[in-house]
Amino acid sequence: MIIFIAMVLVAGIAAYIILSTGSELQIKSGTTGRQTIQDVATGLKISTIEGHNSSGLIDKIVIIITPRAGSPDIGLDRTIIELSNTSIKCVLQYSSGHWVDGKSGLADLFTADAFSSFSSEFGCIVLKDDDSSCSQNTPVINQGDSVMLALNTSAIFHGIPENENIQGNVIPGDGAWSIIDFRTPSSFVKSILILQED
Repeated sequence: MIIFIAMVLVAGIAAYIILSTGSELQIKSGTTGRQTIQDVATGLKISTIEGHNSSGLIDKIVIIITPRAGSPDIGLDRTIIELSNTSIKCVLQYSSGHWVDGKSGLADLFTADAFSSFSSEFGCIVLKDDDSSCSQNTPVINQGDSVMLALNTSAIFHGIPENENIQGNVIPGDGAWSIIDFRTPSSFVKSILILQED
């Protein structure tokens, strides 16, 4: 009888441990799943990267970005850009002194005052912002917004020549990174070049 009671107690304890472990794993898997969905569904999406050809070198580029579906508000002041060629890697942060309102259009995009002369800064050209959330000092973008991140590649790389590989990331404060990865054409025929498209 004592052996039987002991076996029942051991079985009960084992069942409790198995059930509590299973419950804990279920909670952790649910949390991990939610975090994974948030990481994939939030962040910034690059739609196009365009470059300006000046005397056979790309002296400026703009990166057109929008928030991903399901993304919360994203502050560009907490966003960084990593950019590298074969020999130089730069990390750029937002410069409020190079914010341009382009919602009503610009006569010449690449002459706008959005391109910093420092290799550690990027500017912003607002294309679409219905709720006016992307201001100069608080550049926040949300669903439906579209902006250009403006980079002076003359300051970063002394210009980008033909047949050059460029890699990098646009890294928001929260959410998924966007990848910059393009190779410049073998010859620059036009003044404005499409370097990367989604």
